[in-house]
Amino acid sequence: MPGPPVTIGCAVMLTPGAAGPPDTGVITVIPQFTVTAGGMPLAVTGSICQMVNSVSGVPYMLPIGPIASTGVTIDGQALVRMGDRIPSGPGILTILGPPAAPFINDQNAP
Repeated sequence: MPGPPVTIGCAVMLTPGAAGPPDTGVITVIPQFTVTAGGMPLAVTGSICQMVNSVSGVPYMLPIGPIASTGVTIDGQALVRMGDRIPSGPGILTILGPPAAPFINDQNAP
């Protein structure tokens, strides 16, 4: 789904979660610093999310990937956008927002 790029602090949801029901979390680590918006690096595949298991409450780390935008890459990694549904770990990671730069809109296919 085309949309604006996201950065650290963006809310995400994994469906199904590690124990079945959806897990929620936020993007906490972005491996690239080449492209920024408002001084914050834009998320790419390989970025790390801090997730919380919805059943037990145990936190865990989840890398984003392996695919996202097909048209915009940064340092060889696909740009992650608000609204993307990305296969990650045991399910599909939905990027909820907020966007890093709402005035930028990547219209390429996921």
